[in-house]
Amino acid sequence: MSPKSASAPRPSDGRGRLLAVSDLHVGIADNKPVADRLRPTSDADWLIVAGDVAEQAEEVERALETLAGRFAHVVWTPGNHELWTLDKDPVRLRGQERYEHLVRVCRELGVTTPEDPYPRWQGEGEDGPVAIAPVFLLYDYTFRAPGTSTKEESLARAHEAGVVCTDEFLLHPDPHPSRDAWCRARVALTERRLAAHDPEVPLVIAGHWPLVREPTSVMWYPEFAQWCGTELTADWHRRFNVAAVVYGHLHIPRTTWYDGVRFEEVSIGYPREWRKRGHPRGLLRQILPYDGTREAPAVTEDAS
Repeated sequence: MSPKSASAPRPSDGRGRLLAVSDLHVGIADNKPVADRLRPTSDADWLIVAGDVAEQAEEVERALETLAGRFAHVVWTPGNHELWTLDKDPVRLRGQERYEHLVRVCRELGVTTPEDPYPRWQGEGEDGPVAIAPVFLLYDYTFRAPGTSTKEESLARAHEAGVVCTDEFLLHPDPHPSRDAWCRARVALTERRLAAHDPEVPLVIAGHWPLVREPTSVMWYPEFAQWCGTELTADWHRRFNVAAVVYGHLHIPRTTWYDGVRFEEVSIGYPREWRKRGHPRGLLRQILPYDGTREAPAVTEDAS
């Protein structure tokens, strides 16, 4: 490993692109060659990696090290899979300690994390500058299953339907009492940082889980939505000066608009998914300069 300074990314000069991807799942053999095809088109391209790189810490590190060596700068935020504690993973850390370990790894690689200052991508004209805000927020079960009004009812409905996220068994919230308590703590911390940001500089907010519930409406299994975000962030794209929102997790890659703000779901997903739908927009989504593409809604299997 060749340590770099996470606080000093290579400056963007307006010639490169701001690209994004998520849900690489390189722990799956058939996804490894797909991830290896992720390459910039210029030395100035930046890359946002919005979570679910892999489950084992070493695989996460290896993938991010490769990408950091290719792109001018990489910005990462964790998904749920990076936070799983697996029996086969030599890194047995749980919860907050596991997250902090991954942050330290990223800093050694020169990769920006949600714990670092927001890097500024210069762009040019209307496309810049923007500040890239990686956010780690989790979920709090407020995207409840239809016909339920409490977390307990919603979880019971999911168990009845046989639609239960693996997080319930592998994502530990230590030292927080629950995943939703951890989510509320992360939301409060992130909200303070966003509020303190210079409102004259637009933000690209990048997180694993969507900020609003609407993207989950096309999932095959509505019970899964409770593991997909929190109502606490529903107005962030309106409250703050947001140029675009980047997320993954749903494995439904598409572009949607809410209140005039562009939302980009940028996941690769599982082989059974990308073999069926292909990669019609390529492996990397161009966030800026914005190319003006609008897409019809897509529906796919729900992620775990």
